Amino acid sequence: MASQPALIDRHGRTISYLRVSVTDRCDLRCRYCMAEEMTFLPKSALLALEEIAIIAERFIARGVTKIRLSGGEPLVRRDVIDLANRLGRHIGHGLDELTMTTNGTRLSQHADALHAAGIRRINVSLDSRDPDRFRYITRHGDLDQVLDGIAAAKAAGLAVKINMVALKGLNEDEIAPMLAWCVEQGHDLSLIETMPLGAIDEDRANRFLPLTGVFAELSEAFALARDSYTSGGPARYWRVSASGTRLGLISPLTANFCDGCNRVRLTTEGRLYSCLGHDDQVDLKAALRSSGIVSLDNAIDEAIAIKPARHDFRIATGATPAVSRHMSVTGG
Repeated sequence: MASQPALIDRHGRTISYLRVSVTDRCDLRCRYCMAEEMTFLPKSALLALEEIAIIAERFIARGVTKIRLSGGEPLVRRDVIDLANRLGRHIGHGLDELTMTTNGTRLSQHADALHAAGIRRINVSLDSRDPDRFRYITRHGDLDQVLDGIAAAKAAGLAVKINMVALKGLNEDEIAPMLAWCVEQGHDLSLIETMPLGAIDEDRANRFLPLTGVFAELSEAFALARDSYTSGGPARYWRVSASGTRLGLISPLTANFCDGCNRVRLTTEGRLYSCLGHDDQVDLKAALRSSGIVSLDNAIDEAIAIKPARHDFRIATGATPAVSRHMSVTGG
């Protein structure tokens, strides 16, 4: 299949990173992410595995070098390992890295298979290491299940990065202990500001914790040195002295990261969003099903052409979400 021109948006940014939500479903209901009663897409609306693979392979042909599988919870989709195996065959042949973001509940069963598929790094969402608090945040999650999954991933040879959403009045007292635990375990840690995506049962302003203050406090407890490392995503990194652990900060509100955005997101129903914080999208599923690869390439070009300069996230009491869709639709 012939290569097509590289993906460069109207702001001069080269698109090299595709995030794929393989399902909008999740086996947890984290309070900052979802409402307790969620309505998920019918399975008939989802892209088939073959269609996801074809779309992803077109992106590889257009210069995308990193793909992240996400959700929802990607490991609740039965055929996700088959997809990982297919995409993993492109590593070293256009694709530099295949990764996954997961909540860890099913990692124990799938860690070895993910490594065999070519995945070498995963992100695991973990907002608390206190069992009761973890259950409260996730509404019904079992912390031991996630910790067992993280241990299985490490044993399988997967590098683990912990993703922790900083939540005012809920887990701010755990941030420093979480970093200390990551140093002890050999994991990286990324701290994330809560994002105004989709309607939830609480006011996000009550939980918003600016990472500027968090970092200042961590700097007093740990020797942190700026690190030039990049994972291809929006995090800015620091190295924790005398360890291999990196601390990443993802600050969409206090430190906008849009200038260097290299990402687009494919939803589980085949819509391509060029920005997490905007509703503009192009239906790749319709394009693929109507006229095949030529139509698909044209639709991809259309989506890149409308990629905005930046998102417009804000957190304020009573403010409506930036977009109506939940994070699980476009992938974390």
